[in-house]
Amino acid sequence: MLQVPGGCFAPYYTNSGAWNVIFACNRRRQLSDCPFRFFRRFFSMKYPFFVALAAAALLALPAQAQRKTKVKTKDEAVSAANRLQPLFGGIAAAQAEGLLGPGYVEKVAASFGSRAEASRFFSGKGYEYLSEGQVDTAVTRLNLAWLLDAKNPEVYRGLGIIASKNPTPDQAIDLLTQGLALAPENALMLADLGSSHLIRYEQTKKKKDLTTGIGYLQRALAADPNNAIAWQQMGLAHYFQEDYAKAWEAVHKGQNINMTSIDFNFISDLLAKMPDPEGKFK
Repeated sequence: MLQVPGGCFAPYYTNSGAWNVIFACNRRRQLSDCPFRFFRRFFSMKYPFFVALAAAALLALPAQAQRKTKVKTKDEAVSAANRLQPLFGGIAAAQAEGLLGPGYVEKVAASFGSRAEASRFFSGKGYEYLSEGQVDTAVTRLNLAWLLDAKNPEVYRGLGIIASKNPTPDQAIDLLTQGLALAPENALMLADLGSSHLIRYEQTKKKKDLTTGIGYLQRALAADPNNAIAWQQMGLAHYFQEDYAKAWEAVHKGQNINMTSIDFNFISDLLAKMPDPEGKFK
Protein backbone atom coordinates (compact mmCIF):
# COMPACT_ATOMS: atom_id res chain seq x y z
CA MET A 1 0.00 0.00 0.00
CA LEU A 2 1.09 3.54 -0.73
CA GLN A 3 1.13 5.98 2.13
CA VAL A 4 0.10 9.45 1.10
CA PRO A 5 -0.16 12.69 3.06
CA GLY A 6 -2.61 12.69 5.93
CA GLY A 7 -2.06 9.04 6.80
CA CYS A 8 -4.25 7.83 3.95
CA PHE A 9 -3.54 5.00 1.58
CA ALA A 10 -3.96 4.27 -2.09
CA PRO A 11 -3.52 0.91 -3.83
CA TYR A 12 -1.17 -0.28 -6.56
CA TYR A 13 2.31 1.00 -5.69
CA THR A 14 4.10 -0.63 -2.78
CA ASN A 15 5.82 1.86 -0.50
CA SER A 16 6.63 4.26 -3.30
CA GLY A 17 5.46 7.83 -3.61
CA ALA A 18 3.47 9.35 -6.41
CA TRP A 19 6.37 11.71 -7.05
CA ASN A 20 8.63 8.69 -7.48
CA VAL A 21 6.24 7.36 -10.11
CA ILE A 22 6.69 10.57 -12.06
CA PHE A 23 10.44 10.13 -12.18
CA ALA A 24 10.17 6.54 -13.33
CA CYS A 25 8.58 7.70 -16.56
CA ASN A 26 10.02 11.20 -16.73
CA ARG A 27 13.72 10.61 -17.18
CA ARG A 28 13.90 12.41 -20.52
CA ARG A 29 10.63 14.23 -20.86
CA GLN A 30 8.48 16.69 -19.01
CA LEU A 31 5.69 15.74 -16.67
CA SER A 32 3.01 16.59 -19.23
CA ASP A 33 4.31 13.83 -21.51
CA CYS A 34 4.32 11.18 -18.79
CA PRO A 35 2.03 8.17 -19.38
CA PHE A 36 1.28 8.15 -15.65
CA ARG A 37 0.25 11.81 -15.81
CA PHE A 38 -0.49 13.18 -12.36
CA PHE A 39 -0.72 9.65 -10.91
CA ARG A 40 -4.29 9.22 -12.15
CA ARG A 41 -3.94 5.44 -11.90
CA PHE A 42 -2.35 5.44 -8.48
CA PHE A 43 -4.63 7.55 -6.34
CA SER A 44 -7.81 6.32 -4.74
CA MET A 45 -7.90 8.78 -1.90
CA LYS A 46 -9.63 7.88 1.33
CA TYR A 47 -9.10 10.97 3.41
CA PRO A 48 -10.64 10.93 6.87
CA PHE A 49 -13.70 13.07 7.42
CA PHE A 50 -13.08 16.40 9.10
CA VAL A 51 -15.48 18.61 10.96
CA ALA A 52 -18.46 19.79 8.97
CA LEU A 53 -17.21 23.35 8.94
CA ALA A 54 -14.23 22.27 6.84
CA ALA A 55 -16.47 22.00 3.80
CA ALA A 56 -16.85 25.76 3.74
CA ALA A 57 -13.11 26.13 3.43
CA LEU A 58 -13.16 24.26 0.13
CA LEU A 59 -15.30 26.92 -1.55
CA ALA A 60 -13.77 29.14 -4.19
CA LEU A 61 -11.61 31.95 -2.94
CA PRO A 62 -13.31 35.32 -2.47
CA ALA A 63 -13.97 37.43 -5.54
CA GLN A 64 -11.49 39.96 -4.23
CA ALA A 65 -8.78 37.31 -4.46
CA GLN A 66 -9.76 36.42 -8.01
CA ARG A 67 -9.58 39.93 -9.48
CA LYS A 68 -6.41 40.75 -11.36
CA THR A 69 -5.75 43.85 -9.32
CA LYS A 70 -2.11 44.50 -8.62
CA VAL A 71 -0.66 45.61 -5.34
CA LYS A 72 2.51 47.61 -5.67
CA THR A 73 5.25 46.81 -3.21
CA LYS A 74 8.67 48.29 -2.69
CA ASP A 75 10.43 45.60 -4.68
CA GLU A 76 7.84 43.99 -6.94
CA ALA A 77 4.30 43.94 -8.26
CA VAL A 78 2.05 41.28 -6.76
CA SER A 79 -0.92 40.05 -8.75
CA ALA A 80 -3.58 37.37 -8.53
CA ALA A 81 -1.35 35.29 -10.80
CA ASN A 82 0.88 34.67 -7.78
CA ARG A 83 -1.86 32.45 -6.39
CA LEU A 84 -1.10 29.91 -9.11
CA GLN A 85 2.65 29.80 -8.45
CA PRO A 86 4.30 27.53 -5.85
CA LEU A 87 4.54 29.42 -2.55
CA PHE A 88 2.85 32.37 -4.27
CA GLY A 89 5.94 32.98 -6.41
CA GLY A 90 8.16 33.74 -3.43
CA ILE A 91 6.31 36.76 -2.02
CA ALA A 92 6.01 37.29 1.72
CA ALA A 93 3.30 35.43 3.60
CA ALA A 94 1.62 38.71 4.56
CA GLN A 95 1.39 39.71 0.91
CA ALA A 96 0.04 36.29 0.00
CA GLU A 97 -2.66 36.52 2.66
CA GLY A 98 -3.65 39.88 1.20
CA LEU A 99 -4.30 38.22 -2.15
CA LEU A 100 -6.80 35.86 -0.54
CA GLY A 101 -8.75 38.61 1.15
CA PRO A 102 -8.73 40.15 4.64
CA GLY A 103 -9.09 37.55 7.37
CA TYR A 104 -9.59 34.65 4.94
CA VAL A 105 -6.82 32.43 6.32
CA GLU A 106 -7.95 33.04 9.90
CA LYS A 107 -11.52 32.10 8.99
CA VAL A 108 -10.33 28.86 7.41
CA ALA A 109 -8.15 28.02 10.42
CA ALA A 110 -11.08 28.61 12.78
CA SER A 111 -12.92 25.68 11.17
CA PHE A 112 -10.27 23.26 12.47
CA GLY A 113 -8.75 22.36 15.79
CA SER A 114 -5.46 24.02 14.86
CA ARG A 115 -3.68 25.66 11.97
CA ALA A 116 -1.50 22.56 11.62
CA GLU A 117 -4.58 20.36 11.26
CA ALA A 118 -6.02 22.73 8.66
CA SER A 119 -2.73 22.70 6.77
CA ARG A 120 -2.63 18.90 6.68
CA PHE A 121 -6.19 18.84 5.37
CA PHE A 122 -5.48 21.28 2.55
CA SER A 123 -2.17 19.70 1.57
CA GLY A 124 -4.06 16.43 1.31
CA LYS A 125 -6.67 18.11 -0.88
CA GLY A 126 -3.84 19.45 -3.01
CA TYR A 127 -2.63 15.93 -3.75
CA GLU A 128 -6.19 14.87 -4.42
CA TYR A 129 -6.73 17.60 -7.02
CA LEU A 130 -3.34 16.86 -8.52
CA SER A 131 -4.33 13.23 -9.00
CA GLU A 132 -7.32 14.48 -10.99
CA GLY A 133 -5.16 16.70 -13.20
CA GLN A 134 -6.52 19.93 -11.68
CA VAL A 135 -3.12 21.53 -11.27
CA ASP A 136 -4.18 25.11 -10.65
CA THR A 137 -6.60 24.05 -7.93
CA ALA A 138 -3.90 21.83 -6.43
CA VAL A 139 -1.53 24.81 -6.27
CA THR A 140 -4.10 27.00 -4.52
CA ARG A 141 -4.80 24.31 -1.91
CA LEU A 142 -1.11 23.66 -1.27
CA ASN A 143 -0.37 27.38 -1.07
CA LEU A 144 -3.19 27.78 1.43
CA ALA A 145 -1.72 24.89 3.42
CA TRP A 146 1.59 26.77 3.47
CA LEU A 147 -0.03 29.92 4.84
CA LEU A 148 -1.70 27.85 7.53
CA ASP A 149 1.50 26.06 8.55
CA ALA A 150 4.81 26.70 6.80
CA LYS A 151 6.29 23.71 8.65
CA ASN A 152 4.09 21.16 6.86
CA PRO A 153 6.62 19.17 4.75
CA GLU A 154 3.95 17.78 2.43
CA VAL A 155 3.32 21.29 1.11
CA TYR A 156 6.82 21.40 -0.34
CA ARG A 157 6.65 17.86 -1.68
CA GLY A 158 3.34 18.52 -3.41
CA LEU A 159 4.57 21.76 -4.94
CA GLY A 160 7.76 19.96 -5.94
CA ILE A 161 5.64 17.52 -7.91
CA ILE A 162 3.99 20.41 -9.71
CA ALA A 163 7.34 22.09 -10.35
CA SER A 164 8.58 18.91 -12.04
CA LYS A 165 6.82 20.01 -15.24
CA ASN A 166 9.38 22.80 -15.59
CA PRO A 167 12.12 22.34 -18.21
CA THR A 168 14.74 22.04 -15.45
CA PRO A 169 14.42 20.49 -11.99
CA ASP A 170 15.89 23.48 -10.15
CA GLN A 171 12.64 24.69 -8.58
CA ALA A 172 11.62 21.14 -7.68
CA ILE A 173 14.96 20.60 -5.96
CA ASP A 174 14.58 23.84 -4.03
CA LEU A 175 11.08 22.94 -2.83
CA LEU A 176 12.02 19.38 -1.93
CA THR A 177 15.09 20.59 -0.05
CA GLN A 178 12.84 22.82 2.05
CA GLY A 179 10.56 19.87 2.70
CA LEU A 180 13.44 17.60 3.67
CA ALA A 181 14.67 20.17 6.18
CA LEU A 182 11.34 19.71 7.97
CA ALA A 183 11.26 15.91 7.60
CA PRO A 184 14.89 14.75 7.28
CA GLU A 185 14.05 11.05 7.58
CA ASN A 186 11.21 11.08 5.05
CA ALA A 187 12.13 8.26 2.66
CA LEU A 188 9.90 9.50 -0.13
CA MET A 189 11.29 13.02 0.06
CA LEU A 190 14.82 11.61 -0.02
CA ALA A 191 14.04 9.52 -3.07
CA ASP A 192 12.41 12.49 -4.79
CA LEU A 193 15.49 14.63 -4.23
CA GLY A 194 17.78 11.87 -5.43
CA SER A 195 15.76 11.48 -8.63
CA SER A 196 15.71 15.25 -9.16
CA HIS A 197 19.47 15.50 -8.94
CA LEU A 198 19.87 12.65 -11.42
CA ILE A 199 17.66 14.52 -13.87
CA ARG A 200 19.77 17.64 -13.44
CA TYR A 201 22.95 15.59 -13.87
CA GLU A 202 21.63 14.23 -17.15
CA GLN A 203 20.99 17.79 -18.31
CA THR A 204 24.19 19.45 -17.07
CA LYS A 205 26.66 16.55 -16.60
CA LYS A 206 27.86 18.09 -13.35
CA LYS A 207 29.24 15.27 -11.23
CA LYS A 208 28.16 17.00 -8.03
CA ASP A 209 24.53 16.32 -8.94
CA LEU A 210 25.28 12.66 -9.59
CA THR A 211 27.07 12.30 -6.26
CA THR A 212 24.35 14.19 -4.41
CA GLY A 213 21.61 12.17 -6.08
CA ILE A 214 23.24 8.88 -5.14
CA GLY A 215 23.59 10.06 -1.55
CA TYR A 216 19.90 10.87 -1.28
CA LEU A 217 18.90 7.57 -2.89
CA GLN A 218 21.12 5.62 -0.50
CA ARG A 219 19.48 7.36 2.44
CA ALA A 220 16.05 6.70 0.98
CA LEU A 221 16.74 2.99 0.59
CA ALA A 222 18.25 2.77 4.07
CA ALA A 223 15.00 4.22 5.41
CA ASP A 224 12.79 2.08 3.17
CA PRO A 225 14.44 -0.84 1.35
CA ASN A 226 11.13 -1.69 -0.33
CA ASN A 227 10.90 1.48 -2.40
CA ALA A 228 10.95 -0.07 -5.88
CA ILE A 229 11.21 3.25 -7.68
CA ALA A 230 14.23 4.26 -5.60
CA TRP A 231 15.93 1.02 -6.67
CA GLN A 232 15.24 1.82 -10.32
CA GLN A 233 16.70 5.28 -9.84
CA MET A 234 19.75 3.77 -8.17
CA GLY A 235 20.09 1.59 -11.24
CA LEU A 236 20.07 4.73 -13.36
CA ALA A 237 22.76 6.25 -11.15
CA HIS A 238 24.97 3.18 -11.66
CA TYR A 239 24.30 3.44 -15.40
CA PHE A 240 25.59 7.00 -15.37
CA GLN A 241 28.69 5.69 -13.56
CA GLU A 242 29.07 3.05 -16.30
CA ASP A 243 28.77 0.29 -13.71
CA TYR A 244 26.25 -1.72 -15.68
CA ALA A 245 26.42 -4.86 -13.54
CA LYS A 246 25.35 -2.86 -10.48
CA ALA A 247 22.72 -1.12 -12.56
CA TRP A 248 21.15 -4.48 -13.44
CA GLU A 249 21.35 -5.57 -9.81
CA ALA A 250 19.41 -2.49 -8.72
CA VAL A 251 16.87 -2.92 -11.53
CA HIS A 252 16.16 -6.49 -10.46
CA LYS A 253 15.79 -5.50 -6.83
CA GLY A 254 13.16 -2.97 -7.82
CA GLN A 255 11.51 -5.44 -10.19
CA ASN A 256 11.25 -8.07 -7.47
CA ILE A 257 9.46 -5.57 -5.24
CA ASN A 258 7.13 -4.23 -7.91
CA MET A 259 7.28 -4.96 -11.61
CA THR A 260 5.40 -1.78 -12.46
CA SER A 261 8.38 0.26 -11.26
CA ILE A 262 10.29 -0.58 -14.44
CA ASP A 263 11.22 2.26 -16.80
CA PHE A 264 11.45 0.45 -20.12
CA ASN A 265 13.18 3.38 -21.83
CA PHE A 266 15.98 2.98 -19.32
CA ILE A 267 15.98 -0.81 -19.75
CA SER A 268 16.50 -0.33 -23.50
CA ASP A 269 19.48 1.92 -22.84
CA LEU A 270 20.93 -0.52 -20.33
CA LEU A 271 20.50 -3.48 -22.68
CA ALA A 272 22.50 -1.58 -25.29
CA LYS A 273 25.41 -1.45 -22.85
CA MET A 274 25.15 -4.90 -21.27
CA PRO A 275 22.78 -7.88 -21.64
CA ASP A 276 20.61 -8.68 -18.65
CA PRO A 277 22.66 -11.14 -16.53
CA GLU A 278 19.44 -12.82 -15.42
CA GLY A 279 18.01 -12.96 -18.91
CA LYS A 280 14.69 -11.41 -17.91
CA PHE A 281 14.96 -8.52 -20.36
CA LYS A 282 15.99 -8.98 -23.96
